[in-house]
Amino acid sequence: MNTKYIRFGVGLDVSEADLEAALAVMDSRGELKTVARRSFANRPGGFKALQRWLSKQGLSTDRAGVILLEATGVYYEQCALALQQAGWEVSVTLANKAKRYMQALGLRSKTDRIDAGGLAMMAAGMPQQSWRPLDEFWFPLRGLTRQHQSLQELRTQLGNQLHAHTKSIYSVALVEHQLKTTLAGTERQLKELEGAITKHLQSDAQVWKNVQQLTSIKGVGVLCVAVVLAETNGFGLITNARQLISYAGYDVVENQSGSRRGKTRISKKGNGRIRRILHMPALNAVRFQGGVFADLFERTYARHGVKMKSYVAVQKKLLTILYSLWNTGEAFDPEYQTRRGAQDQTEAEAPETNQENPQTKTAPPMSGEAAEGRPEPRKAPKTPVKSKPKKSGA
Repeated sequence: MNTKYIRFGVGLDVSEADLEAALAVMDSRGELKTVARRSFANRPGGFKALQRWLSKQGLSTDRAGVILLEATGVYYEQCALALQQAGWEVSVTLANKAKRYMQALGLRSKTDRIDAGGLAMMAAGMPQQSWRPLDEFWFPLRGLTRQHQSLQELRTQLGNQLHAHTKSIYSVALVEHQLKTTLAGTERQLKELEGAITKHLQSDAQVWKNVQQLTSIKGVGVLCVAVVLAETNGFGLITNARQLISYAGYDVVENQSGSRRGKTRISKKGNGRIRRILHMPALNAVRFQGGVFADLFERTYARHGVKMKSYVAVQKKLLTILYSLWNTGEAFDPEYQTRRGAQDQTEAEAPETNQENPQTKTAPPMSGEAAEGRPEPRKAPKTPVKSKPKKSGA
């Protein structure tokens, strides 16, 4: 391969059995081109063969470039870990992000070979975020919490089936017996998982101490904290609160064009397991903890009149507080959070001074959840409502 390039990118399309590899380079003029392709087995021997092939292409771990894989279930994990441990720069991208990039390149067909080439050009032409594997402590916890979620969903399904069966015109004794037996077994397995989750957290004294600090918030239990920690690698994947909000899919998406102002909403382009587990704790925090959570709920509900949107705002607030308490190692202080919330609201409502006019003017309210610290008054309709004409007497 011609070594006169400024950056390389290796794309790997991963399936259960195979790795389809493509190598793309960017030259000094910024042009991208694919220069090599090959297939390998998706097993340890194939990972070593892949690295030998990369070396034959003139690549090394100290040259500018990245190996990009698409997140395909769990099939990519062993390959990504082997390459990273060997010193290669590894990145993992979401399937929808890779799809949009390939559409921008004009690639309409979809094969493993085409996908690998598109990933290679994406790796060579765009900056990629380095992939980090889950810590050995948090990986088993993620398996336990995800299995718990699966069994909870199965329990709901079985309960619905049993209810429908008992309320139908006729019932079959065998079916009813099997449903009840399976439901009882599921309940037993859920309790076993909950015990295993607690035991795993208690195996590290510092982790368990921090977990107890987080559960000092009324409504937040061990399972909630375990899911959040497992899905964020113990917050090791997070560098700031804004990134955490985006990672969980709580970031606000605006809908505006010209003079049109559409409704804002959360993106939901993130970890849905975190949003799912925070649903009930948010409801309980508003009801039993009160304070900053109840104040936030009341302010946002007065603005738009939608309870669920207000509970989502509480979920986001609760998540950021969990992140802050984990980093500081402190217990939840309701008075401090209330004072801080009041201070943020006061700063948000502070009037702005117009430099041309000495009179003070209040800044226009922001719309949607992006301004949940500032109440937004309801706007009056632009056109007056016309009264109905009076009927003339007979």
